[in-house]
Amino acid sequence: MKLLFMIGSGAVGKMTVGQELAKITEFRLFHNHMTIDLVHEVFGKHNGAAINMLREVIFSEFAKSDNYGMIFTYMWAFDHQADWDYIEHVKDIFSPYDTEFYYVELIAPQEVRLKRNTTENRLRNKPTKRDIEASNQRLIAEDRYRLVSNEGEIPFENYLRLENENISAEEAARIIKEHFDL
Repeated sequence: MKLLFMIGSGAVGKMTVGQELAKITEFRLFHNHMTIDLVHEVFGKHNGAAINMLREVIFSEFAKSDNYGMIFTYMWAFDHQADWDYIEHVKDIFSPYDTEFYYVELIAPQEVRLKRNTTENRLRNKPTKRDIEASNQRLIAEDRYRLVSNEGEIPFENYLRLENENISAEEAARIIKEHFDL
């Protein structure tokens, strides 16, 4: 089993690159909005506890499966210990199944991410992003967190930092696949 954490700021391209990587590998994509938007639809608002419970079920069942691997997208605030702890928690779910862990950090400046925030693919797959003005405001507000790691901060093996401002999602996926020999 393989688990690839696709991390980065909002609208950096985690889901889109994950979609392309899933096309050229045997990985399954579990992007964070699959649970966020489902819970929002049911409750009419954000409910972090329900989102986390759904993720737990998916992680636990997937870890036991015979699937090749999962791509999980996550916006990691490097300046919050709780986010570091969450990554370790997810790893703990998968560890009993001899899982190999991979980390891809996508990086692009805010102006690029604001443009990507309105793409057809993003809006189709993320209903809570369809109010563009509110979504842009959230994206800007999220930048108060440190969503880009410091050089050398990520201590894990199998880590790739990829600036994807000027490359397509297909090219980013190809680079990831080749870098890790997936």
